[in-house]
Amino acid sequence: MERVIGVISDTHGLLRPEAARKLQGCSLIIHAGDIGEIAVLEQLQQIAPVIAVRGNTDKGPWALRLKQTEYVAYEGRRFFVLHDISQLALDPKAAGVEAVIFGHSHEPSATMKDGILFLNPGSAGPRRFSLPVSMAYLRITEKGLLPQFFELK
Repeated sequence: MERVIGVISDTHGLLRPEAARKLQGCSLIIHAGDIGEIAVLEQLQQIAPVIAVRGNTDKGPWALRLKQTEYVAYEGRRFFVLHDISQLALDPKAAGVEAVIFGHSHEPSATMKDGILFLNPGSAGPRRFSLPVSMAYLRITEKGLLPQFFELK
């Protein structure tokens, strides 16, 4: 049975209604940092269980409760979540991780390196520069992990 993880990042205090609608039906939501406000996490938690990491702009007591990195074990799969990929201080393959999920750059991307999926859902918050406003699904299927991107209007 396929499971869908909603992957979102760089909301910077704005959970767009379209993003919230897309996350409906996801069995888990991963937020890769720069959340902006605790209200965003509270809204996401009303949709599905949430795993979130602290981004470089997340400040204040609510943000200090978040870790800068998280290991996620879900449906027999292992993921590593952090905000800024330049801060990756582990060998994902040696750690038994199948995917590294990150944000920070606001550029959506999915690349395979040494059998590991590196997934950045892009920024789902306020538009910056000419980059798309986006989020992703990470589908867990019998064939493996399949990322799917959505541009938000």
